[in-house]
Amino acid sequence: MSKPDDLLVAIAAAVESEPTNQMALTVVVHGAVITGRLAPESVWRQRVAEVLKDSDQLGAFANVFLDAGTMSPSPRVAPPAYLHFHVARILQGTVGIPETGGMYRIAVKDVSAWTMGDFSFSER
Repeated sequence: MSKPDDLLVAIAAAVESEPTNQMALTVVVHGAVITGRLAPESVWRQRVAEVLKDSDQLGAFANVFLDAGTMSPSPRVAPPAYLHFHVARILQGTVGIPETGGMYRIAVKDVSAWTMGDFSFSER
């Protein structure tokens, strides 16, 4: 999108307004379909840091995500520029990658289409 969708930005701002907010959302970004839960950036950063901290190889990167300036909720001056997905999957056919869900940060300006809700998978 050359100009981000105002409604999508408003949804992202509403999610950012409360640390407990989460929203099921599916987006199309450069042809990829990503589905999952939109979460506040502070919650997303905390979760990524927890995953990294538990890794022998990536543990040193955990502190990058725990930057003190981004962890406490504060009033935003500018509208959110990124969507922070928790437990998200890239859809490919009838498969979601990764199976357990991942953590994705997506620029709002790159979203070409979106819908409320996330997609479930069935092996039937």
